[in-house]
Amino acid sequence: MHSGRFPLADLAGGLDLAATLESGQSYLWRREDGDAYAGDVTTDRDLDDAPWYYAVPDGEVVRVRKTEDALVWESTEDAHDRLVRLLRLDDDLDAIFADAPALDLVDDARGAFPGLRLVRDPAFGCLISFICSTQMRVERIHEMVSSLARAYGDAVSFQGETYHAFPTPDQLAATTEGDLRDLGLGYRAPYVQRTAEMVAAGDAHPEDALGREYEAAREYLTRFVGVGDKVADCILLFSLGYLEAIPLDTWMQTVVADHYPDCERGNYTETSRALRERFGGEYAGYVQTYVFHHLRTAE
Repeated sequence: MHSGRFPLADLAGGLDLAATLESGQSYLWRREDGDAYAGDVTTDRDLDDAPWYYAVPDGEVVRVRKTEDALVWESTEDAHDRLVRLLRLDDDLDAIFADAPALDLVDDARGAFPGLRLVRDPAFGCLISFICSTQMRVERIHEMVSSLARAYGDAVSFQGETYHAFPTPDQLAATTEGDLRDLGLGYRAPYVQRTAEMVAAGDAHPEDALGREYEAAREYLTRFVGVGDKVADCILLFSLGYLEAIPLDTWMQTVVADHYPDCERGNYTETSRALRERFGGEYAGYVQTYVFHHLRTAE
């Protein structure tokens, strides 16, 4: 077993682990107590006994937990560099928000969840997760993605427990639409199966979007079955590092209608572009994620 710690004092802007991993941006992390997205706990400050979270990237189990002064981890490998990447621990949140626009909604969201970080999920798992997300509550998305891991992902033993990796493209491509419907994916089942086939066959991969100009990268990702502009923006923001991306879902459409109606342009591309500019451009996706989580948990 390997283990280590990241002192919170070394993380510019801090870290709210619970908000980061339960803010609707990642469905590949799970809480060991089984309560992810199940209750009202949305910030570390609400936790008397902070839970362990785990993921299984590339077949390696990684467990993390926040203590009073550090993020502690243990893993089947030396996971220090992997966690810096997955949880964007090298992002300077103070600097990012120093450049954010002076908007009341943004200030309220940052004040509610200081330390919320974006994630950088593995691209294929992120792609499938957000294909499953259409017209779904975050709790149900998490259940579907966890069910896929248990049903088709490799089992990995660690400290006497069994963990399941998210399925590979080959593993999901070998399923049938009926199999996936039986797991509760509904009309998303053929999208997941066909997209997995595309990746397994080498026809396309979400990482092929990297290096393209932002809107060209979004257009590239829509070639996958079940991926429209909003899902593509989620993959760009939560996996591929396009921090300017703003997934324009129903929550953000409400933000436009209620707070910034002048950003409404009648179509996804132009409205998203206008809101991106309002939220500061380069780091607009960070701002969006804070606003999304703040509004969703305020209800």
